[in-house]
Amino acid sequence: MSMLMRNIDPEAAWAAFDRRDRAWDGRVIGAVTTTGIYCKPSCPARRPKREHVKFYPDSEGARGAGFRACLRCRPDAVGRDREAVANAVALIEAAEEPVRLDVLAAAVGYTPHHFQRLFTRDMGVSPAAYARALRARRAEEHLMEDKSVTEAIYDAGYAAPSRFYADAKERLGMTPSAWRDGGRGETIRYAVTDSKLGPLLVAATGKGICRLTFGEDERALRRRFPNADIRKDDGTIAEWVEGALLAIDRPEAAPELPIDVRGTAFQEKVWQALRKIPLGETRSYADIAAAVGQPGAVRAVGTANGSNPVSVLVPCHRVIRSDGTLGGYGGGLPNKVKLLAAEGVSLGQPALDRS
Repeated sequence: MSMLMRNIDPEAAWAAFDRRDRAWDGRVIGAVTTTGIYCKPSCPARRPKREHVKFYPDSEGARGAGFRACLRCRPDAVGRDREAVANAVALIEAAEEPVRLDVLAAAVGYTPHHFQRLFTRDMGVSPAAYARALRARRAEEHLMEDKSVTEAIYDAGYAAPSRFYADAKERLGMTPSAWRDGGRGETIRYAVTDSKLGPLLVAATGKGICRLTFGEDERALRRRFPNADIRKDDGTIAEWVEGALLAIDRPEAAPELPIDVRGTAFQEKVWQALRKIPLGETRSYADIAAAVGQPGAVRAVGTANGSNPVSVLVPCHRVIRSDGTLGGYGGGLPNKVKLLAAEGVSLGQPALDRS
């Protein structure tokens, strides 16, 4: 394992232990040299002196150094709980029909009531809500493939149109037919220009930039907004295009550009949190989950991060994993590295400033 993956900020870890931060459970282990015991950050036991505590990335590391698990906070159970949640997510995503809670819990070795609480703690939503959001997202993808609403409903795994309409109204904030009429009534101007990270698509309504991505073209834009009036830019948004290029080349000098994006309430909260990350700093997915008030929803934050429609302007590239590794990036990891480097982030010592 690389030094980057093993990197732990001891002061940030101690601060998490000092405030008994549950969001850090499973991310770091504190081992007390005077007692020989290791604990998770939220352990209710009285805190030892700072100089008596060592930090490890996981229980295995602490055991390898000769420490034993705390019988009060049972830190080893955290890893088992999170593995169970990850396995349940995989089962939900692989299933063609909704999986009942009792079946899901039995498959990962927990009682239904206990597992419902664990899943909601880690994902920010219940198993049923996660499955509903997954089906709605699949329906969106099928709709973008020019399928009819009825085809999209059944292909996404819904048993009946009524359930899709109920889910879509809650999740999308509009009726399925209105979503299918994506962009109707809007004029969207676009430009594809060269950037140091490759071809850059900038598309905008009269309110602001609605799409900024690497490697997309007019066809991709038309698939996303099939009924909008799509026009190649005649210079109307040239100033915004130049500003976007400046945000890539010289981020410290980039202007504040207007954006016109819409998502679910959760997505928009995540995107707002991303815009608050200062230039030259990074945050972890867990940090963003805590910032939006759902510390257990780390995986959901990653999904919202990946759904960001305006790269760079909503700086999803500033989010990395808690262990210091980069995680994913829609524009490709090489571009993520270049964007962070342009902002002064040293990848040898990731900037995980959680102050």
